[in-house]
Amino acid sequence: MTRIVIIGGGPGGYEAALVAAQLGAEVTVVDRDGLGGASVLTDCVPSKTLIATAEVMTGFDSSREELGIELDFDGDGIGDQVRGIQVDLGKVNRRVKRLALAQSQDITAAVTRAGVRVLRGRGRLSAGQAPDGSRRVTVTGEDGAPGQSEELVADGVLVATGGHPREIPDARPDGERILNWTQVYDLAELPEELIVVGSGVTGAEFAGAYQALGSRVTLVSSRDRVLPGEDSDAAAVLEDVFRRRGMNVMARSRAAAAKRVGGRVEVTLTDGRVISGTHCLMAVGAVPNTAGMGLEEAGVKLSGSGHIVTDKVSRTSAPGVYAAGDCTGVLALASVAAMQGRIAMYHFLGDAVTPLDLGTVSANVFTDPEIATIGYSQEDVAEGRIDARVVKLPLLRNPRAKMQGVRDGFVKLFCRPGTGIVVGGVVVSPRASELIHPISIAVDNSLTVEQIAKAFTVYPSLSGSIAEAARQLHTRKTDDEQ
Repeated sequence: MTRIVIIGGGPGGYEAALVAAQLGAEVTVVDRDGLGGASVLTDCVPSKTLIATAEVMTGFDSSREELGIELDFDGDGIGDQVRGIQVDLGKVNRRVKRLALAQSQDITAAVTRAGVRVLRGRGRLSAGQAPDGSRRVTVTGEDGAPGQSEELVADGVLVATGGHPREIPDARPDGERILNWTQVYDLAELPEELIVVGSGVTGAEFAGAYQALGSRVTLVSSRDRVLPGEDSDAAAVLEDVFRRRGMNVMARSRAAAAKRVGGRVEVTLTDGRVISGTHCLMAVGAVPNTAGMGLEEAGVKLSGSGHIVTDKVSRTSAPGVYAAGDCTGVLALASVAAMQGRIAMYHFLGDAVTPLDLGTVSANVFTDPEIATIGYSQEDVAEGRIDARVVKLPLLRNPRAKMQGVRDGFVKLFCRPGTGIVVGGVVVSPRASELIHPISIAVDNSLTVEQIAKAFTVYPSLSGSIAEAARQLHTRKTDDEQ
């Protein structure tokens, strides 16, 4: 029986374990914090649970007046023009932790039922291979105590150790007033004035969520706009929404330091300006968990940033060693980590495998509105990486959006000229994470705008805008051919 050792129990690790067990391997997962990893315990599941509460607050605030909803607090039948609802952050965070733990336990149960052995501890890869090609992984306790060590022999090893929040030397989180994104769930009370440093996906999601929950938020962005890595039209919509709802968005502003001053936090910018708030959330990227694992001694090549270098079937430079997830720096998404892990096991165990194709990966930013993307982007078209036709339809034209009081957002489709094959899309709307799926299917299967346009959609529905964009691209394709 082939022996597989997986170091790390996040999506890349536990999904790989399930595949390897299904294919008949003897599988051991070495995990430090609990199956599900950061994705389940401190990142995706907790943050999206927090955001679920924020969505209810935002939806109510932004559309209740237009939808004819009035509040009556004194029983006189007259609607009071005050918000009237508040968030108990302690209760919200207790729910967040409870759901994260339950999800981790569900994953552990599924992996255990599949026959996988789970070891709590840290794994370190030994240098070199045995004559039979096997490798050794030394497991120590969570605190690294050598007295608790166990040596595992593996025919194949998968490293899926994820990452941890990056820190600015002069802005170290203290878990009370200066926080990273793993520490916010310990807050019992809502921050009155929250400074969010970093306007990438994590920073934008938390900034929008806490603003919806009732905090006064300042978002510090080192770039000229929020979400610099996303579609520029989508980022512009979100930034406009943020500002309209009262957020202070500081563009082209880089934080140099953060310190506590009494019961407040002062953030110093590189240009000398100082911002003051009750709390500060540092969202300045992540660092791969690859140090102290013996990887380079074992022949695993690391990039300058410390990420593990892999190919499209998750192989590293060391024979018999694979890697998946955030520790590879390929694309920091749980879905990508899971796919990398599955591909690694399919490849090592000799099953049919399709190399990783990032062009078919759909991604979502869980702000309000959400931003979902797939395939080629507007930037790819503008810079000549692909020749494509583009149509963008504002949701203001969509009848369902009008009914729901949705004012912000759009659907954008990209297709190849001539063939009409769909090569990308952007959706900015409530539940964009659900609406992107038909576009993902189209991109993954090289469907044409004609095929999308001919498929029935429910009337009225937000998905009707996808079909309408496809119909307009079909018209453009016909015009181009004349």
